[in-house]
Amino acid sequence: MTAGCVYVLGTCDTKLPELTYIRQILHDSGVDARIVDVSTRGHAGHADISARTVAGFHPQGAGHVFGDDRGRSIAAMAEALRCYLTTREDRLGVIAIGGSGGTALVAPALQALPLGLPKLVVSTVASGNTAPYVGGADIAMLYSVTDMEGLNRLSRIILCNAAHAMAGMVRTPCQPVADPRPAIGLTMFGVTTPCVNHVLRHLSARFDCLVFHATGTGGQAMERLADAGMIRGFVDTTLTEFCDRVAGGIFPCDSDRLGAVIRTRLPYVGSCGGLDMVNFGARATVPAQYRNRVLVEHNPQITLMRTNPAECRAMGHMIGHQLNRCEGEVRFLYPEGGFSLLDQPGAPFHDPAADEAFYAALAETLEQTPRRRLIRLPHAINDPAFAAALAHEFSRLFTENTDNAPYPTQ
Repeated sequence: MTAGCVYVLGTCDTKLPELTYIRQILHDSGVDARIVDVSTRGHAGHADISARTVAGFHPQGAGHVFGDDRGRSIAAMAEALRCYLTTREDRLGVIAIGGSGGTALVAPALQALPLGLPKLVVSTVASGNTAPYVGGADIAMLYSVTDMEGLNRLSRIILCNAAHAMAGMVRTPCQPVADPRPAIGLTMFGVTTPCVNHVLRHLSARFDCLVFHATGTGGQAMERLADAGMIRGFVDTTLTEFCDRVAGGIFPCDSDRLGAVIRTRLPYVGSCGGLDMVNFGARATVPAQYRNRVLVEHNPQITLMRTNPAECRAMGHMIGHQLNRCEGEVRFLYPEGGFSLLDQPGAPFHDPAADEAFYAALAETLEQTPRRRLIRLPHAINDPAFAAALAHEFSRLFTENTDNAPYPTQ
C-alpha cells in the first residue's frame, strides 16, 4: 500500500455503495483509501471517518452542522470539511462523488487544497457550468451520466475509471522540475494572443511565464498563486473579465479581481486587453436587451458583444478604484489603437469613442503617484511595439524592486 491515503468523499446516507466501490478499487490498485462521510444527518454508515468527526472540525462545533435547515447544514458541513481536509498531513489525493448538493458541499474544501494535489469529482453537474465548483483550482470533474442511485452497468464503469485515474495520479506523481527563473503571471484571450506571444519573447529568458486564460477563473487562479507566494509579479494584459462582471457575461471576475495585487504589493503592469467584448453563450442565449447590439459569433458556443461607452466608463472607474488601493509598483498601459484583434479599423468592434470612454474614466479615477502611473501609447494592443513596452516596464519594475530581483542589480 502507498504511504498516505486517498480520501473518498460523499454522503454515506445516500451514496455508500458507490463510495465503497471506489474505495475497493483503490485498495485493489495498491492505494490506501478512506471514506469520509459528509452527510448532514449525522449518519455514520460504514465510513472510515464519520460525519460527526468531520462536523467536529467546524469552528463552532458539530452542533452547528446538524439541523433542520438543509441549506444551512450543507454550508456548515462544507466549512467543516474544508477545515478537516486542509489539516490532513497524510493526504495523497481526494476523490468525491455527488449530485448538485454534494458537489457544492465538497467543492470549497477541494478548492482550498494545494495546487498539484490530485482532486477528482464525479458529478451529475459536470457537463454544465463547472466554474462555481472548480474556481481557480486544478479540480478534475467527470460527468456521471446517470444519477448516482446505486451501482449499475454504466455507473460501475465510470466510477471504476475515476478510481483508476486517481490511483494513477497517486502512484506516479509528477516530479517538479527545478527552474531558477522567478515565475510571473500573464493573462491572455484569443484576441490578445499576438500581444502575449510578443511579451513572452521578451521575458521568457528571464522569467518563468505562466499564462492564464481570462475566463473569470483564469484571473482567479493567477491571483491565488500570487497570494500563495508562487508568482512574483503580473503582466495583466487582458482584463476582459471586468466586461462580463459589468454587463452580465458568462466569464466574470469576482469583486476580488486585483485583490492579490493589493495584498502582495508585487510589481504590476496591466492593460486593456479584451475590454471591448462581453462573452455570452450561443447566440440564442444572448439576453433580450442586448440583441440589437454589435454581436460576433466567436464559435458556436460563444457570442461576443461590443462594450458600449457606458460599460467602458464603468470598467474604468472599477479598475481605477482597485488600482488606487495598490501600494506596490503599478503601471497601466493604454493602447490608443484598440483593445483586441476585433477592435481595430475595419474590424467589427472598432469603436474609438467607447475606448476613449474607458480611458477618460480611468484617468479621472486613478490617483497617479510616482509608483502608480497611467501611460498612453500610440499603438494597438497587439502591435509588437506595445508588447515591447509592456515587457520593458515590467522588467524595469521587477529589477528596481530589490526584494524581487532574481540577480544582483547593477
